[in-house]
Amino acid sequence: MSIASAPPRTEAIEWRTDAAPVAYDEAVLAMEARVRDIRAGTASELVWLLEHPALYTAGTSARRADLVSALLPVHYTGRGGQWTYHGPGQRVAYVMLDLNRRGGDLRVFVRNLEEWLIRTLAAFGVTGERRTGRVGIWIADKAGTESKIAAIGVRVRRGVSYHGVSLNVAPDLAHYSGIVPCGVREHGVTSLAALGIHPAMREIDDALKAGFAAVFS
Repeated sequence: MSIASAPPRTEAIEWRTDAAPVAYDEAVLAMEARVRDIRAGTASELVWLLEHPALYTAGTSARRADLVSALLPVHYTGRGGQWTYHGPGQRVAYVMLDLNRRGGDLRVFVRNLEEWLIRTLAAFGVTGERRTGRVGIWIADKAGTESKIAAIGVRVRRGVSYHGVSLNVAPDLAHYSGIVPCGVREHGVTSLAALGIHPAMREIDDALKAGFAAVFS
């Protein structure tokens, strides 16, 4: 899938960070408004760093059978992908970019999001990897067991992206028991904390900003 090309933007991308958890519906409404403004040329592109209260979201490919138990509030959303969890200790990065002005290739955009997460994890000595047929970023231990540490789910409206990525820093991994994350039953989920790595969220944000500049500049 490709989107009509246009010259790249020259203005700076805005970065926004919320310290308190943001309600999911509130975040979606804010993203949709920003997408309209970016499309109209009245606002700059935005990367929004935040956490959500504990909840599940269902993407456009979510199967009802993969909601094992509604342990948490459930939100149905227009992003791509299947079921995922958001909650405290997970850094969510919502990415609102004008893809019309960035080459227009959605597949390249998703691959750049993957590379961004891989570089962010590398800043903490963690090797994140892609897997064919599985969206997100994966960690393999010495025994070969694979677990997902970061998720990707995006939507594009008239050439402007929203939703984005999430990185498990130190969430309550037990909350994942209520869903089949991203429809993958044979592999689990992990976090930096589960790997014995305990950065402050500020350090995560610094690594995200550095990795984003390297990939998207």
